[in-house]
Amino acid sequence: MSNFRQIDRDTSFLLPPSVDEWLPQRHLARFVVDVIDGLDLSAMTRSYRGSGSASYHPALLLGVVVYGYATGVFSSRKLERATYDSVAFRFIAANEHPDHDTIAAFRRRFLPQVEELFVKVLLLAREMGMLKLGTIGLDGTKIHANASRHSALSYEHAGKIEMQLKAEVAELTAMAEKADQADLADGLSIPEELARREERLARLAEARAKIEVRAKERFEREQADYEAKMVARAAKAKAKGKKPGGKPPAPPVEGPRPTDQINLTDEDSRIMPIAGGGFEQCYNAQAVVTAGSLLVVATDVVQATNDKEQIEPMVGRITALPQPLGTPDTLLADSGYFSQANVAACRTAGVEPLIAAGRQRHYPGLTGLFAEASPAPENPGPVQAMLHRLQTPEGKKLYAMRKYTPEPVFGIIKSVLGFRQFSLHGLDKVRGEWNLVTMAWNIKRMFALIPAH
Repeated sequence: MSNFRQIDRDTSFLLPPSVDEWLPQRHLARFVVDVIDGLDLSAMTRSYRGSGSASYHPALLLGVVVYGYATGVFSSRKLERATYDSVAFRFIAANEHPDHDTIAAFRRRFLPQVEELFVKVLLLAREMGMLKLGTIGLDGTKIHANASRHSALSYEHAGKIEMQLKAEVAELTAMAEKADQADLADGLSIPEELARREERLARLAEARAKIEVRAKERFEREQADYEAKMVARAAKAKAKGKKPGGKPPAPPVEGPRPTDQINLTDEDSRIMPIAGGGFEQCYNAQAVVTAGSLLVVATDVVQATNDKEQIEPMVGRITALPQPLGTPDTLLADSGYFSQANVAACRTAGVEPLIAAGRQRHYPGLTGLFAEASPAPENPGPVQAMLHRLQTPEGKKLYAMRKYTPEPVFGIIKSVLGFRQFSLHGLDKVRGEWNLVTMAWNIKRMFALIPAH
């Protein structure tokens, strides 16, 4: 005889009368609501006019968006659907159902305020005893732009298309002049075809102009760098009294290169190499993560394909944090951040850097693992002192923390939560969205750090 639960879809049931009874007391949705209720959202509420139909409160919409990013729901349409399908989202939305347009408009509108809320969440973590700025790890990861690399257009190819379109415009104009003498192909409308090509020509001209502006800015940077190298070379020759060896640096070439590109969907994004090989339309997202708690304390999104120039701005963001958060003592970073200038920038900011000078072997063997550090150099410079510290047992132990400080955070955000592509276009907007992603991660991480009773 079977022993199954009875299937009954006809009997009417009533949900608990209060949304407070829908979830267990220990639930991430409750924690998200508690955190947001404790934030000062006056900058958001003041921006509403107070006239017309009643608006959803920013606390409700922010809760829906933050819980979505913390649980892997990023699309505004999916967030709207979740307010019907998910008990947790129903609890946060107080059984309301804001539509996807309202959610998307709220996210775009208040991205600038998210950076301030990001810091307020860090202050809350500090008050709860979860955040300590001691050892921090800096790393970057490529995140796809909301644009296809196939929408990218090179300067050379844009010129070829422009010539083709101009030839077609001339051909259509000639056809229009003798249209009364020759039959046109079925479905061919000369005014519509001309308008379409004129519009494409205007877009191509705009794209080429933007590439030229970028090329001019690049030339100015490269020219300044070239002049600085020549001055240093001349000073070195004067000091030694002879011509310096090696080839002199080549002067930069002015103007756009044939391969310079712009993406017609998101012109701020760049084609970047990605892990595993290949190239995609991406942004380079940066994050500073505290060791132990794995809370993100500083973020940025840049267009550079490598991390070499990101130490100084990221250290600046760390030192600009409110005083109650404290100051870090050691910064860990991989070899992509190594340079003499970056080591000096950390020292100037009062942070001790531990940056690998090159790629390290994964399996150095017993000899490499337990080799004693060489004697400390006499009167070492900042780089020499750091490299020697990396050879010491204490330095090796500290640097090993890098692998399980920023890297797991990126892994969870991208592989577990599924955030592999920005939803918005433009550098400023994706910076705001990255702040939103990492703030949601911090709230989720804080919830995980609360001891279970």
